[in-house]
Amino acid sequence: MSRQPPPPPTEQRARPLPEQHPKPASEDPAAPQRVQAILDSPSYRIADQDPDFLSQEDTRGLRLHVDYLKPELLLREHGIRHTIVVFGGTRISEPAVAERDVEACRAALAAEPGNTALAEQLAVAKRRAAKSHYYDVARELGRLVGCAGDGPQDCRVVVMTGGGPGIMEAANRGTFDVGAKSVGLNISLPREQYPNPYITPRLCFRFHYFAMRKLHFLLRARALVAFPGGYGTLDELFETLTLIQTRRIHPVPVVLVGESYWRRAVDFDFLVDEGVIDPEDRELFWYAETAQDIWGSIQRWHEANGGSLFPCA
Repeated sequence: MSRQPPPPPTEQRARPLPEQHPKPASEDPAAPQRVQAILDSPSYRIADQDPDFLSQEDTRGLRLHVDYLKPELLLREHGIRHTIVVFGGTRISEPAVAERDVEACRAALAAEPGNTALAEQLAVAKRRAAKSHYYDVARELGRLVGCAGDGPQDCRVVVMTGGGPGIMEAANRGTFDVGAKSVGLNISLPREQYPNPYITPRLCFRFHYFAMRKLHFLLRARALVAFPGGYGTLDELFETLTLIQTRRIHPVPVVLVGESYWRRAVDFDFLVDEGVIDPEDRELFWYAETAQDIWGSIQRWHEANGGSLFPCA
């Protein structure tokens, strides 16, 4: 039996391979410049480190895949099983902030009493302030979800929001208040935006594609809670209602918070009367006003549906 050599070093060779050094100028004066030109060429970049390659139209499929996969793997890593998705207006701030905005508008109008634009700004600020109590409702809802199950460390059901300010901030903040985890799904926009500070840092994601963000909103959703809001809130609400209506997803409870707002924002009775939706489609959601009503009704819905909001397996 011949001598058995020891294992080679993991990283370094005793003697470098020829290709570990560029061709020297002593052999060809133009060689270093030519090698550098090759190293600088986009074709020489490793594919997954080449932003120009990855941004091409033909690689959109790859971008969609990684846009989906990164949050998926991290959500699994943290044991996030199911979510309570909370949406609502980014312009609805906490009451103290809303009142400061009213006072600022009032002062500006006092300085220019005849300015109709300032008068309208004051009127809008007052209407926002009237809705600011929903910030407190969303925050309380976050606390209730965060304390549910086996307590704040139980990640079977957590709050998930769009990651922005306003109502979404409030819901994330409620979970933060009790030491529970929560998720924020932000989106890349032409203008820089920031996530709210109450999302669990390792569970805040920024998506390139709205489609992948929407997918993650519903993949683990055990309920959608929609507070008063604008286009983004309406978008998520109607997409969810459409998917439930057509049974593309298993039905989930949909709670509209603030009946007076929603009845004016969307006339569902009119849609039924016009024959563009069926009466049963009006039963895909209900209204609530308080955090206790929201959370209690979601739990009762799942009990009536024969399932558990906190599955053991």
